[in-house]
Amino acid sequence: MSSSPPAPASTVPGSPATSRTAPAEAASAGKGASETNSVTIDSAATSGPQSSGSGSGAGPALVVDGLTVTFDGASRRGGNRQVHAVRDVSFTLERGECLAIVGESGSGKSVTARTLVGLTGRGATVRARALSFGGQDLIGLREGAWRQVRGRRIGLVLQDALVSLDPLRTAGAEIAEPLRTHRTVDRAHRYERVLRLLADVGVPEPARRAAQYPHQLSGGLRQRALIASALAAEPELLIADEPTTALDVTVQAQVLDLLRQLTVDGMSVLLISHDLAVVAGLADRVVVMYGGLVVEQGPTRSVLAHPRHPYTRALLAAVPALHPRGARLSVAAAGRPGHPRGCPYAARCARGDDRCRTELPAMPRAGSATDADAPGAVVPGAVVPGAVDLDVPGAFEHQARCWHPEPADGPPAAPAVVPAQAGPATATPLDTTPADTTPANTTPADTTPPDATPLDATPAATPTQAAPLIEADGLHKRYRSPDGTWRTVVRDVSLTLGSGEVLGVVGESGSGKTTVARIVLGMVEPDAGSVRLAGEPWSGLPERTRRGRRPGIQAIHQDPLGSFDPRFTTERIIGEAVAAAGVGRARERRDRVVELLDQVGLDAGLLRRRPLELSGGQRQRVAIARALAPRPRVLVCDEPVSALDVSVQAQILDLLGDLRRDLGVAMLFISHDLGVIRHVSDRMIVMRDGAVVEAGEVDQVFDHPRADYTRALLAAVPRPVPR
Repeated sequence: MSSSPPAPASTVPGSPATSRTAPAEAASAGKGASETNSVTIDSAATSGPQSSGSGSGAGPALVVDGLTVTFDGASRRGGNRQVHAVRDVSFTLERGECLAIVGESGSGKSVTARTLVGLTGRGATVRARALSFGGQDLIGLREGAWRQVRGRRIGLVLQDALVSLDPLRTAGAEIAEPLRTHRTVDRAHRYERVLRLLADVGVPEPARRAAQYPHQLSGGLRQRALIASALAAEPELLIADEPTTALDVTVQAQVLDLLRQLTVDGMSVLLISHDLAVVAGLADRVVVMYGGLVVEQGPTRSVLAHPRHPYTRALLAAVPALHPRGARLSVAAAGRPGHPRGCPYAARCARGDDRCRTELPAMPRAGSATDADAPGAVVPGAVVPGAVDLDVPGAFEHQARCWHPEPADGPPAAPAVVPAQAGPATATPLDTTPADTTPANTTPADTTPPDATPLDATPAATPTQAAPLIEADGLHKRYRSPDGTWRTVVRDVSLTLGSGEVLGVVGESGSGKTTVARIVLGMVEPDAGSVRLAGEPWSGLPERTRRGRRPGIQAIHQDPLGSFDPRFTTERIIGEAVAAAGVGRARERRDRVVELLDQVGLDAGLLRRRPLELSGGQRQRVAIARALAPRPRVLVCDEPVSALDVSVQAQILDLLGDLRRDLGVAMLFISHDLGVIRHVSDRMIVMRDGAVVEAGEVDQVFDHPRADYTRALLAAVPRPVPR
């Protein structure tokens, strides 16, 4: 059965069987500029959930039915084109429930979330059969009405706290703003309330942090301050858009504990995330989006343990923690593009056929007259996955929008995606030690393994380390604080990196990871200690002496969008590095740029595109291509995949693995994601407060952690299987 698009808007006012249209002004998120959206409700469609409008508290807290969002924009060939960001999305959210929306970048997650607070954006047209919160119809609200909803009834936490927080205001002033705007606390008690909110979200020294500006706070502290601001007016619903992305594992655990407690206290939480492990530990139900469509939804445990849609299975297959170390994570596209009315995933699906490419299956509704042979068909008197009664609180069954879904009782997506009590079949949990991996000459799990590395020594040489490319010995670094005191950020750090080897570096925000990377790159001089590159002195030299050797060591940063000139094309971004490597002729430079693009899996058709015209994964591949231009022997990767969704992350990790195998490149790999570190690294070091607290072979550190801090890190890792 094919799905029909939402009914077109009618401009005939007052007609009971037609649409009504109302303008709604929305502030651009993070900028405060007024923007106008065309918001339309199809009042003729009555099959979905309808808001009573009474505000009595009966029924779901949030009702979204048939939400469609389109954007008008200029096409590359001139004229206008329409982008369908969200198509016919429906779900409900109960009071005290956490609903997660997952999917890769561009799937429509964030657009859906922003639409619920009137921040869809410039040039947007919003249509829905029903859109209500707590009995209040959200369709057609003007900006004045939205201001009464935003912050007071619905709180919003965005991903990038540094952008979301005002750089000219202290954290305390930022949190106090909703208290003042909505007049929930009188002026005399406002400061006390701010400190209490900071303490509630786990911010140490609340009084000191309240007086600091965003740039003076770590990433974790900024994110918690942003959450405190969203909670200040005690909203009924919190929309958290990637609230833990790029946070270290312990801060992430604290944020998740906070969100979990909010649901226990009766608040509804809409979680937007690409991290399936976070979703597994927090959400009651899951909505999976791809290409603006809901392709699967249902109870979290059912969706993650027995995914029915091929895309959901691909997302789970891309999680590094569910695979043996070094295994390939991404899957190449198996199908061919289809008609715009067909399934958007058909081009990547191994099961895609002509029907998939030309006809989109519908999400079933309870009582609908669907064909009994269609996926998710509702058969009277039968319990069928996909049958949903949206009017019954909590009666949301597992359903998939697919012509060829896995059976509801089919096999799990991966051997490790099983109920937690059963234990994984092929992957080792990050917080347990399996009996069959315990060394024969050790007994307790916390006994120091035979080949664990003492913390006061550089790891013993291995065949790959016969001639280390990087030797860092006794590094120290300190900085002067604004108040004149000195703060030590690196304490007696030593490490080696051999040819073709990957050394992982993990630790909390502020542990000194990035400072060590900058010292190794020669961007910062150590106060004490030394670095040698390929056996020759590297630190402590004048830059004119080092400049000729810099091609041998390159960096891949976390945020390529921030490190690229937005005016430059892809060809110029990579071409600069090619020219610096000594390729002089324009024709030869272009050929080398095309060669590098091919090496990182990009088409030459991207040469004329600028950074903002590339996806997050494409930008990261361009950053890697630029780093490879001078043919380096060492890559320093500082959180290269932390901000990427799981499927793009899988592609980048596979690419780095290919480069290591084909080119013999060694990598110093910094990440807060322990699953990623285990997947890519040969050895690892764990840092805390500027010092190395544990070091050794990666499997030994994970399976037999010695330091209490390492055990705490491993225990804080969310599991990709709901408990």
